[in-house]
Amino acid sequence: MTVWKPHVTVAAVVERANRFLMVEETAEGRRVLNQPAGHLEPGESLLEAMVRETREETGWEVEGLALVGIYRWPPHPNHSKTFLRVTFAARALSHNPHQALDKGILGTHWLTRDELTAAVEWLRSPLVLQSATDYLAGRRYPLELFRDLE
Repeated sequence: MTVWKPHVTVAAVVERANRFLMVEETAEGRRVLNQPAGHLEPGESLLEAMVRETREETGWEVEGLALVGIYRWPPHPNHSKTFLRVTFAARALSHNPHQALDKGILGTHWLTRDELTAAVEWLRSPLVLQSATDYLAGRRYPLELFRDLE
């Protein structure tokens, strides 16, 4: 019997002055743009994972505001994994410019929706633009949807 399990990831849509916080990183040997994002680690909630990943990848402390969406990205020719991505809207609180960023992070940028659209070939996945689009369309769901049971 084959055991299948999706890769659970989290991401943050952080908007400030009509610009989105983006990470420039190296993934699978190429430079890409992504929202601050990463894998859920054992023992943390989805919200905690989003806050941690944003801090580790950008140096920004953020506060989760709402759920933007839950996205399934199935396998295709460029990858053989299924990803289940939980994307949060988050507010930037403070920045630590001395924070060492995760390995593979080349820098951070604040980009407009138009700049993201113009750079579509540089986006790490279709999840990036879809998350920004959903955020701009006003898709927000309360954080109370999440329940962590002990």
